[in-house]
Amino acid sequence: MKGTTTSWIVAGLGAVVTGVGMLLPKGRTRTAALSFGLAHVALGLSDMLRPSVRR
Repeated sequence: MKGTTTSWIVAGLGAVVTGVGMLLPKGRTRTAALSFGLAHVALGLSDMLRPSVRR
């Protein structure tokens, strides 16, 4: 599996979690889901920008 594939999976999972968080009623659970999802989106996208090391 390519490195970018993993990054897309992480970012996509974060988008799904963020979307589910938007559907939850206001409260700690919603805030946690939104934060967790947005963090995964940010990590997945930043991982795509990281240069790869080939041997």
